[in-house]
Amino acid sequence: MLDMNVKQRTIQSEISISGIGLHTGKAVNMTIKPAPEFHWYKFKRVDLDGGPVVAVDADNVSDTSRGTTISQNGASISTIEHLMAALVGLQIDNVLIEIDGPEVPILDGSSRIFVEKLVEAGFIDQEADRDYYEIQDNIVYVEKDRKVEIIAMPLDGYRLTCMIDFNSPVLGSQHASISNITEFKGEISSSRTFCFLHELESLVNHNLIKGGDLSNAIVIVDKEVSKEELDKLSGLFNKTVEVASEGILDNIQLRYQNEPARHKLLDMIGDLALVGRPLKGHIMAARPGHAANAAFAKKIKAQMKKDKNRKNLKVYDPNMTPVYDTVQIMKILPHRQPMLMVDKILELSETHVVGLKNVTMNEDIFMGHFPEAPVFPGVLQIEAMAQTGGILVLNTVPDPENWLTLFLKIENARFKNQVTPGDTIIFSCELLEPIRRGIARMKGVGMVGDKVVSEAELMAQIVKVKGN
Repeated sequence: MLDMNVKQRTIQSEISISGIGLHTGKAVNMTIKPAPEFHWYKFKRVDLDGGPVVAVDADNVSDTSRGTTISQNGASISTIEHLMAALVGLQIDNVLIEIDGPEVPILDGSSRIFVEKLVEAGFIDQEADRDYYEIQDNIVYVEKDRKVEIIAMPLDGYRLTCMIDFNSPVLGSQHASISNITEFKGEISSSRTFCFLHELESLVNHNLIKGGDLSNAIVIVDKEVSKEELDKLSGLFNKTVEVASEGILDNIQLRYQNEPARHKLLDMIGDLALVGRPLKGHIMAARPGHAANAAFAKKIKAQMKKDKNRKNLKVYDPNMTPVYDTVQIMKILPHRQPMLMVDKILELSETHVVGLKNVTMNEDIFMGHFPEAPVFPGVLQIEAMAQTGGILVLNTVPDPENWLTLFLKIENARFKNQVTPGDTIIFSCELLEPIRRGIARMKGVGMVGDKVVSEAELMAQIVKVKGN
């Protein structure tokens, strides 16, 4: 279980790590530095003019072909997942990573060395509480053609389960899981990356693996290998290699029988750092990969945005005592049935108004607007929103019955959910800027329960009724 009152933390002192990029073969130096609250993880390319910063964010993912690459401000960083997994696994919230090359060093192909260095640096608690994103409802990602499925479910903790199945007689189907992120250091962090022999040969032939020395990857032998092929591999990596009994090259010994599945779990933890916040939930994945992980992180991030917008919207009780009832509204607005679209005003101030519209089957509109499947038209939702906003604008003059509200512009209108008979729509309108020369700009939102059904930006002008 995660302590929801735990503080954010960063590292006590900066650390330096040097190594070779797996795909670029370039030597790279990194310095990981403490960072302030709500900073999350950011890279700074100190080898480029201006030191461009690249945030670890799902929106910045630019490539997932052989690892996870992020790009921003004209700079890119690739193979970030093992370092990200170490940071998440140690529950570090904020660091700045200065790097003088385009790729994070591969080191031993796992997160172990990153973890050891970060633990050596030590941690320091910060003032702000940890900014968890808690999964409220199931979030599902599916790729049917590749049989990939990832689901996030509500849980008071951070649990991950991973299954891999490459249809290989050597590797077979494997599972790995942790019941709490605190298990990462001991159970997952030392699991190394892996590839199949046919992939290794293809990568070498296409010059896509320049920093591998056969000590940082498990190579699964998925075909018959001749002595000539083994000799060629030995020459490429300056090391004599044979096929071990487990069906892997004997360049290294397995640390766990299910080390490939554990490494896929490691990758998943690292890639989900792209969400930008620590997570609370149970993540279950079948056949995940960098592309799927990044797409799933985007899906979680989109849900985070929806939840944030919902949190900022107040849910009103339609039975609360109104500021104005229907009779009082008719003393302010000139509208009458069937065009009076506001039944109550629930709140009213100098800058905002909240109104209510009861939608019933008795309304004339449903005689022609899909009587067999009645839906309250979006254009009438905007009309009701505008009338609610009219109450706000007319509240600024001493004799509202002598003024009219004329709408000049409607922008960014969106209809997000259907409204049907029996629904009660709560409209809230808030001024976007002070009213000047009788012209008001406001943002309107319509809600049924806790769901947004419509929203728009409105511009209106109040004018004196002729003869008054």
